[in-house]
Amino acid sequence: MNITSSDPALLVGLEAPDDAAVYRVGPDLAIVQTVDFFTPVVDDPFAWGRIAAVNSLSDIYAMGARPVTALNLVGWPRSLEFELLGRVLEGAGEACAEAGVAVVGGHSVDDPEPKFGLSVTGLVDPERVVRKTGGRAGDALVLTKPLGMGIISSGIKEGKASEEAIRRATSVMATLNRDAAEAMVSAGATAATDVTGFGLVGHLLQMLEDVSARLELARIPVLEEAFALARDGVVPGGSRRNVEAHQQFVDATALDDAQRAVLFDAQTSGGLLIAISQDKVQHLLQELGERHVEDAAVIGSLIAGNGRIEVAV
Repeated sequence: MNITSSDPALLVGLEAPDDAAVYRVGPDLAIVQTVDFFTPVVDDPFAWGRIAAVNSLSDIYAMGARPVTALNLVGWPRSLEFELLGRVLEGAGEACAEAGVAVVGGHSVDDPEPKFGLSVTGLVDPERVVRKTGGRAGDALVLTKPLGMGIISSGIKEGKASEEAIRRATSVMATLNRDAAEAMVSAGATAATDVTGFGLVGHLLQMLEDVSARLELARIPVLEEAFALARDGVVPGGSRRNVEAHQQFVDATALDDAQRAVLFDAQTSGGLLIAISQDKVQHLLQELGERHVEDAAVIGSLIAGNGRIEVAV
């Protein structure tokens, strides 16, 4: 069955593994569309709503676009207090207001398990769309948020994460990727994606069109307690599935189980993974610093190859 479109105005659609669809509406204007939602990742409903909204907006930022409108998507059980849903919507509304995004409607369904997210529309110059692919051998790889959110979220559910780890992970997940995206566009990135459910390894593999990558484990920012929790067996099912799906593409025999779990960890509202030429790296880091994107780090580079990842310990 052919599910692709022949519409010439569709610049990015189902044929590409990108973060959002892009549709040209004028010579210098395109709309960018995405949708995302998930079950609670933290106990506080306000924080969950904000994190879910930030996560949904992230796909627009990863394309180098500016989000402008959003629709709420709600699945809610009748047995759960609707006051809690109000707090979820308030958290999402706060994130959207900070992003300059108008919440213009939404839809809800009766669902035995609570779910929340957004359908988001953004705007971009068609000539300035940042795609997942396009990185070249020699480009640096920059990650703008630490890894470990999936492991910490599982630690929360199992009662094993400390209050400080919960606070830190919640703060990271609730932080917009807007500033990182603005820095990326200003510096002239060659490619980018946001790191979410497929983990760092899975999303990096999607960027590797006719190139490979080399990561330096010591340079990758990781949330405190993530390694310790992983060593204690706190690894979410999504992260384990990522290992099963992608480990054959990774050359990392020196990794221990905890290190491997972090690299494959399924993230919620993770950072941007940016490919940029070496002569522009310092410009990007300066732009990120000026916008207070404090966890950003150069974590490796693209190298000649065909879709494999080397990890240096």
